[in-house]
Formats: sequence, structure tokens, C-alpha cells
Amino acid sequence: MLQSQSLRKKFPSLQRVHNNFPMIFLDGPGGTQVPDEVIDAISDYYKKSNSNTHGEFITTNETDAVVKHARVMMAALLGAENASTISFGQNMTTLNFSLAHGIGRVLKPGDEILITQLDHEGNRGPWLMLRQYGIVVREIAVKQDGTLDYDDFSAKINERTRLVAMGMASNALGTVNDVQFARALTYKYNAWLALDAVAYAPHFAIDVLSIGCDFLLCSAYKFYGPHVGVLYSKPGVLDRLLTDRLITNDQSAPYCIETGTLNHAALAGVSAAVNFISSLGNGKDLRSSIVDGYKNLSQHEHQLARQLYDGLKSMSGIKIIGQDFSSRHRSPTVSFTTKDKTATQVCTHLAKKNICAWDGHFYAIRVIQVLGLLEKGGVTRLGISAYNTKEEIDITLGEIQSLIG
Repeated sequence: MLQSQSLRKKFPSLQRVHNNFPMIFLDGPGGTQVPDEVIDAISDYYKKSNSNTHGEFITTNETDAVVKHARVMMAALLGAENASTISFGQNMTTLNFSLAHGIGRVLKPGDEILITQLDHEGNRGPWLMLRQYGIVVREIAVKQDGTLDYDDFSAKINERTRLVAMGMASNALGTVNDVQFARALTYKYNAWLALDAVAYAPHFAIDVLSIGCDFLLCSAYKFYGPHVGVLYSKPGVLDRLLTDRLITNDQSAPYCIETGTLNHAALAGVSAAVNFISSLGNGKDLRSSIVDGYKNLSQHEHQLARQLYDGLKSMSGIKIIGQDFSSRHRSPTVSFTTKDKTATQVCTHLAKKNICAWDGHFYAIRVIQVLGLLEKGGVTRLGISAYNTKEEIDITLGEIQSLIG
């Protein structure tokens, strides 16, 4: 288990008091708080090494090293083959649009792509865009319990399917998807598998070699880092795509999908965020420390999420949307509706006590629509992160109970 109090001291934002109430950050699914070491890494870069890349002087050489190191660190986080599999961008959605453009140019009219009703629009919209080029984009249905319909998946994939795009975990409901099932089907039909790990990477270790995915995207600001999008591409795959790039770009992976100048200071922060996760565990090397860190993190988060889930479930007039906690492999995101209050009213009430929570659809608008919740204002979403405590969950449950009566 994580040592919450010593860990919390690393996060300066947790020390903030507003209107005599401490801050309780249960908004982690929208972006976590940032520890000192990440803040210091970004600040130090600006203090000492601020420059563009590929020059002959010291600060540009240091910037080259920062970028290279960030690729190495993210490769370790994802269990990737090497640093050349890691590309960076402004955010996951922008990278995924670039990826979709590149893939769309090598597909033919009538080729098919499968997406899901459960996903964030960042892993739906870029693929739906390809319909304008004659690509057939089909949806895998979601069931009322917030899980994917794998029978529907099996029925819709076929010999014309060229790519399956799915999330590893739902940012809206906490559902963890069966990516091995998806990989087996995509192997059978020789289709690419593109995974959105934005809502998964903050909570569980990822091994892209074990998964066998062709592409995986995530966002550092969801796992204690700055706003940077990350793309893993299986070796050799990105080079085959016709990505948007200038003739002055390096035409090979990982650079061929990176447009313009990267945010070098933020990349220094990405490396520090990976180091932070590794510091939560013990191992003989960086990768094993990362995996052990995630084990400890997951245990801590699951315990608190279970406390939150059980507390909400015991309240009259509250309906939890999504899976129960009978399985450990569920992300620590809990979403719910109340009988008499909208999600916005719930979050407004909590905000008065500095409890940060999200309301709405969180860009996973399709699943909220399919479940009949969009016209009701969506759901209230609470998420557990490394720095949350049992006492914070008790306070939050008490405030929700006082609101609904």
C-alpha cells in the first residue's frame, strides 16, 4: 500500500486551502495533480536548457537529450521495444487525428474500421472522419451495464476490417475492456489494433509487447505529468503510413508523425512523471520498479474506490452507472446519477466544500447517449488517484448524503 501522508507532501496543490476548506481532488480522470519533481523538471529546463533542437551549442544538445530521454522513459512505462516506438504530440486527440489521416491514405473505399460506443470521442471522431473517403466505420455496441457487447464485436469484425480502435478503460464509467479478446480477433482478420490507454495508464501497468497492439495512445497529464500526448507504434508500422509532415521532417518513425517543435519543457516533465510512478515501487531496474509501482498504486486506488462505491450504493436515490467492484480489474472511476438532483447540482454542492468532481459526458458522449443519460445532464464522476485518502472519501460521501437527504 502507498504511504498516503508522505506521498501527499510531494503535491503542492494538496496544501491549498480555499474558504477555510482543504482541497479534495476527485477529478483525476480529467487530469491528476502534479508532484514537485515534475514541476521542478519543467522549471529546471526553462532555467538551464531552453532551446530548439539539433544545433551545435550546449543548450540545444541538452534539449536533444531531454527529448531522447523522454522517449526512453515512456518506452519503459509501456514496455515497448525501444525509444523509436514513442512519438509525442500536443495531446492524444491531435495525435490520433494525425494517425487516422495517415491510415486513411493507405486504405481503400469499402475497407472497414470498428470503433466502440464506449469510447471517448478522441478515439471515435478521428476514425469517423474517414467516412468521407468511403471507409466504412462501424460501432461495437455497449450494454446497459457499461460493458462492451463482445458478441456484437465478433459479429461485426470481418475480412474487410482493417483496424479496430478501442479504449483499454472507459474514462466515463471505469469499465476495463478485454483487449486480449480484441487482439485475438484482429489477428484472425489481419487488422490493426489501436488502443486508447488514456484512462488506463494512470492505474495499471501496460505491456505493449504482451498485448501485441499496433498503436497505443495515452496522455501524461492523466498520470501526474504535463499536457503531452504519447503514441506508441509497433516497429515498422508508422513508416508505412502517409502521415501529415513537411519535407523537412525526418520521414521515419518516431518523428514522421510529430509536426513542428515539441514542448521540450513538458517532455522533461514526462520523464519525471515516469520516475514518480517508478518511485512507488521497488525493482531491480526501471521497468520492474514501474510495474511494482503500479501494483501498489492499483491496490491503494481499488481500496478507496471500493469504499466510495459501497458508500454510494448504500444511499437511497443513487444509481451507479457501470460495473460493480466484484472484479479487481476495474478502474477506480465511479459514476452515478441521483433521483432528484442533476449531475451539475451535485458537483456544484461538492464544489462549495472544495471537493472537485466532474459532471456531464466527459467527451464519452456516445455511451452517455446510448444509456439514456444525456438529456438528464449526464453523470457525476468521481475518480481516485495516488494522493487520495480514506478521510477524503468519508467527507465526500457525507456531503453527497447531506445533499440528497
